[in-house]
Amino acid sequence: QLRQLFGSAVPAFPPKFYLAMTKSMADERRSQLEQYLQNVTLDSNITSSDVFIGFFRKLQQDTFKIQTQRAFLDVYLADGSNIRLDIQTSDTAERILEVTLYKMGLSREFIKYFSLFFFQDHDDGALSVVKKVAEFELPYVSLQSMKELHCKLGIRKWYMDPSLDMLLMDCRASLNLLYMQAIQEVKRNWVKPTEGQMQELEFLQKNANKAKFLELIREMQFYGYVRLDPCICDYPEAGCSADIYVGNNEINCCIKLPTNQTKEVSFKINRLRSWQVTFLGATKDGEEDTLELRFEYNDSGTWQWIILYTKQAFLLSSCLKKMISEQMMKAAKEGQEMEIKVPESTKNSKKSSIQQKQVIHSGFISRKRFLVRPNEDDCVFEKIRDEDL
Repeated sequence: QLRQLFGSAVPAFPPKFYLAMTKSMADERRSQLEQYLQNVTLDSNITSSDVFIGFFRKLQQDTFKIQTQRAFLDVYLADGSNIRLDIQTSDTAERILEVTLYKMGLSREFIKYFSLFFFQDHDDGALSVVKKVAEFELPYVSLQSMKELHCKLGIRKWYMDPSLDMLLMDCRASLNLLYMQAIQEVKRNWVKPTEGQMQELEFLQKNANKAKFLELIREMQFYGYVRLDPCICDYPEAGCSADIYVGNNEINCCIKLPTNQTKEVSFKINRLRSWQVTFLGATKDGEEDTLELRFEYNDSGTWQWIILYTKQAFLLSSCLKKMISEQMMKAAKEGQEMEIKVPESTKNSKKSSIQQKQVIHSGFISRKRFLVRPNEDDCVFEKIRDEDL
């Protein structure tokens, strides 16, 4: 059905095995279907189509045996308050986001700057953003399947370039959302103000000067970044631990070396060529599933793979895609402006340069195949019976 609608933009569907499948063949089939789904979801035109949404809605509801019915869903804001919605269990994240922001009085034109996320509030005060909710995902169903993680559904801004704040400052609802998130990130130690800056922020917060507060915080280290939970990386050597901040066209890693020395490294997005997310199965103690994100990076003229072992690999992947998308939009806009000023004889070469840059920067998520069998809760197709594959 997707091929009929979108033609060659849709990758070929993995062929079926028509003879009895062995266990390894069934695992291979699941892996192929997972990879197919990841490839298809790269195209927003496909994921917003009725055919795709209908398929994915049925898949989620059938997998977790949740029928369409009325339910209540709490959507949390960064200040800890929540908005309770009267929904259908089959409502998509796109629908729930629109309804929530409408209730808050946000202008429709600004909805695209926000998204739904699953997050965890830890007893020690730490905040973990688990993942961005896909527009076609059913948040109610996902929350039911993640009960053991004690996740909440919340709204956060969804752009990686802090300067985009300026587009939202004149809308009261969006200003409030940005302000609440900024305060949260200061309290949770995501942003790194100096002692003097912290005093200024406290003064502005006390006087409820939201616009000035946001103007000041944009100057501070890691504002507008997404902070990941501490993880393991293989750079500059295997077994290093790292605190990771991603935003403003970089992956910033504060790496603790085996010698207990620390090293801060910034991986610039314009030197990154591709990346992939992989399930590695359960950890040795069996308590937690392991994911890795590896990206191909140009370090001093040499391409090399950098590996991060983090349960937030899909969140990091979403952030990388967003940064590249923003870069491409910015380059396209600058190219249009340049066309007005550049003489006719040089227009074609300018366009060619921009197009080439976009190709180099485009990120592609693929699933690398390992011999380790993925944990069943990680894979969309894992709970489908072998005969249905």
